[in-house]
Amino acid sequence: MRCSIVPPYLLLRIAETQEPRLAGAAAAARRALLHDIPVRTLRGVAAERPESPRSPGLDRTICTADHTETLPGRVVRAEGDGPTGDNATDEAYDGFGHTDSFFRSAYSRASVDNAGLPLEGTVHYGDAYDNAFWNGARMVFGDGDGEVFNRFTLSLSVIGHELVHGMTQYTTNLIYQGQSGALNESVSDVFGALVEQYTAHQTTDDASWLIGEGLFTDLVQGTAIRSLKAPGTAYDDDVLGKDPQPDHMDAFINTTDDNGGVHLNSGIPNRAFYLTASSLGGFAWERAGQIWYDTITAGTLPADSDFARFAAATADAASARFGNGSAEHLAVTTAWQTVGVRP
Repeated sequence: MRCSIVPPYLLLRIAETQEPRLAGAAAAARRALLHDIPVRTLRGVAAERPESPRSPGLDRTICTADHTETLPGRVVRAEGDGPTGDNATDEAYDGFGHTDSFFRSAYSRASVDNAGLPLEGTVHYGDAYDNAFWNGARMVFGDGDGEVFNRFTLSLSVIGHELVHGMTQYTTNLIYQGQSGALNESVSDVFGALVEQYTAHQTTDDASWLIGEGLFTDLVQGTAIRSLKAPGTAYDDDVLGKDPQPDHMDAFINTTDDNGGVHLNSGIPNRAFYLTASSLGGFAWERAGQIWYDTITAGTLPADSDFARFAAATADAASARFGNGSAEHLAVTTAWQTVGVRP
């Protein structure tokens, strides 16, 4: 299963624009949609867990597709090599390092599978490809069209988000459909944001809580692809439209598009995490993040979990680590109730 950062509904808006100044972006979005069609037809399946050689430490390899769609591409930087001078290559290499450092330091996790899986990525994928994705074994980055999207290696939260799809694959393996798929996306948003916060040493108050900040060019009226703090406010643009993410179950979107709205309804659990972290304060990865990490690594969460089941699991995790009736437990249960989800 391939998990992409840019949802199909956003690409569709770009593809349909008649704005002459965005002709290149429209063509790039149409190519991206055609590229992703085979993936979007896969419904209700969990990702495979490929067997790969393991390493005791960080092991990064960055390839370039040289603007083709051939994977893995040509190796341009391996672990221990110095900077290449190519922005995409060096940003991917550094982003892998920051993500790995976060999980090792915060949760003693050795790579996405907790067994030293090498981190592999491919940059310069496709012709102005408007997306980045995890394909079950590696991360792949497009360069963007230059009119709506910049290169996708620019955002550390995007790099973290996509690598966390790998972590989910090796833990809960949440089925990429409906509410479990929205939880899959939300887990990636949560830890993608935490990677960025940890690297910048930001508290909950300092952080932007944005996913993909800097991906939009100056032609777009928007700050990022998604906001955990305020779902539905990341962008409001004449071409892209208004960010459609709901932040409460009352606005839950029932749809067959986007694998049952996985990029849409993820706003609800995203908001629940933000509310938990904001209530507790300090560094979000230390308590709120620990609770979410415990939840997805406990081995008891079904792959088809809905929001209520996940909420109950986070409450149980908070109680197990911090105590029943603790500030952490109260913050979790209150946050889910605030977004209309009752564990």
